[in-house]
Amino acid sequence: MLNLKLISKILGSLLWIEGLLLLNCLAVSLWYQSVDVMPFVWSILITVGTGFLFRLLGRNADNLLGRRDAYFVVTVAWILFTLFGTLPFMISGYIHSFTDAFFEAMSGFTTTGATIIDYPERLPKGLLYWRSLTQWIGGLGIVFFTIAILPSIVGGSVKVFAAEATGPIKSKLHPRLSTSAKSIWVVYLMLTVACILSYKLCGMGWFDAFNYSMTSTATGGFATESGSIMTFHSPAEEYVCSLFCFLSGVNFTLMYASAVGMDIRKLLKNSEFRLYALMVLSFALFIAFELVYRNHYDIEHAFRSAIFQVVSFITTTGLVSDDAGKWPHVTWVVLAACMFFGGCSGSTSGGIKSIRGVMLLKVIRNEFRQILHPNAVLPMKIDGVNIPQSKRVTLLGFIGLYLVLTLFCSFTMIAFGIDNTNAITITLSSLGNVGPTLGMEIGPTMSWAQLPDIAKWICSFLMLVGRLELFTVLVLFTPAFWKEN
Repeated sequence: MLNLKLISKILGSLLWIEGLLLLNCLAVSLWYQSVDVMPFVWSILITVGTGFLFRLLGRNADNLLGRRDAYFVVTVAWILFTLFGTLPFMISGYIHSFTDAFFEAMSGFTTTGATIIDYPERLPKGLLYWRSLTQWIGGLGIVFFTIAILPSIVGGSVKVFAAEATGPIKSKLHPRLSTSAKSIWVVYLMLTVACILSYKLCGMGWFDAFNYSMTSTATGGFATESGSIMTFHSPAEEYVCSLFCFLSGVNFTLMYASAVGMDIRKLLKNSEFRLYALMVLSFALFIAFELVYRNHYDIEHAFRSAIFQVVSFITTTGLVSDDAGKWPHVTWVVLAACMFFGGCSGSTSGGIKSIRGVMLLKVIRNEFRQILHPNAVLPMKIDGVNIPQSKRVTLLGFIGLYLVLTLFCSFTMIAFGIDNTNAITITLSSLGNVGPTLGMEIGPTMSWAQLPDIAKWICSFLMLVGRLELFTVLVLFTPAFWKEN
C-alpha cells in the first residue's frame, strides 16, 4: 500500500516551499506598492498552515519511498501546487471563477502558457510576477527543484525523478541525483540571468525583463501585456527571445557537459539536437518562403516572424511576435507539427520530444531492413548507446497513447461546439504544453476565456498529463496501481 506518512511529509515540505515562492511575490507587491499585498499575505498563511498540517500527519515517517509512492506523490504534488497557486488570483478577486483560476495556475506550473486573462497588463505587479514565477519553477519540475535545494526532504528521489523527468532516456551528470539536479539548475539560472540582461540591453524595463526571461527560459509563454512580445515593436527583442527559447529547448544535461568540457562538438554530434535544429531551420525557411510569396512580407521580416513562431511552437513557449492566424493555412500544419514534436528531452519544452522522433525514425528504418532480412538481429543505437527492446515498446505505447488522447479529446471538444481546427489545436496545445492555438474562434493571440468550463477542465487535465509525460498520471487510473502487491 501507499506510504501515506512519508507522502504527507513530502507534500507538507513542498507546500512550505510554495509558501516561500509566494513570499517572493509579496516582496514584489510591497516594492511596487500594489493592491495585492493582503491577498499574498493570506495565501502564504493558508499555504504554510496547510503544509504544517501535512508535516504533522507525516511525523515519524520512514524514508522509504516505493515506485508506486513516487508516481502518486509527483501527481498529487503538481495538483496541490496548482490548487494553492489559485489563492492569489481568487483572494485578490482578479479571477472570480475557481475553474478559471485553476486553469491559469495549471497552465503556469506546466509551462503551457494558455491564459483566460484578456488583458494581463491590468493585473497588479505581484500577480504578474506570480504568473511568471509559476512557469519558471514548473520549467524543470516542482519536485526536481526540491531535490536540488533540499535533497533530504524527498526520500527515494531517484524514483521521483524518473516519475517527473521528461524523455524516454533519463541521464544523470553525477552518481548523486541531488548533485546532478544542482548542476542542471545552475545552467537554468545562468540562462535566465543572461536572458534578463539581454532583454534589458534591448530596451525592456527591469520588471518586464525579469518576467519575460522567466517565461522564455521556462518555455512558458505568459506575458505582461496582451500583445505578448509584439507590444515592444523591437526586432532585437524578438531575436533575443528566439535565441533563449531555442537554447531552453536543448537538453540541459548535454548543454552542461558541452559547456564544462568546452567541447561544442558534443552538442553538434548529438542525434536529438541535430534533428531538433534541422526541424527548426527547415520549418522556419518554409514558412518564411510562404510569407514572402503569399503575404508579401519583406525577407527579413518573414525570416524573423517565421523563426520566432517556429521556435516558440516547437519549444512549446507560446510567445507571439505576429498573428499566425492570418498566415497561409499550410503554415498552420507546420506549426501543428511543431506542437506535436516539441524540443529535446531533459529541457523545459513539451511535446513528444525530439529524441522520440529519432527513435521512431530508427525503428522505421529497422523495419524496412527486417523485411529484406527476416532473420537479422538489428540493434538500435543512438549516439553509440544501444536502446533495449523494452524502450522501443514503451516508445510505441507512448506515441499510440498520445494520438488516442488527442483524437478522443478533440472529438469531445467538437461535441461541445468548438470548431474543428480549434478543437484539434487546443488539444495538441494542452497536451504538448504549447499555449497558443490555431483557428478562427480562438487565434494564437487570443485568450481561452470563451471556452466552456468543461473544456477548461479537460485542458487542465491534458496539461498535467502532458507535462508528466502521460504514464505518470494515467497509471493512477489503472486497477493494478491500487493492488497491494
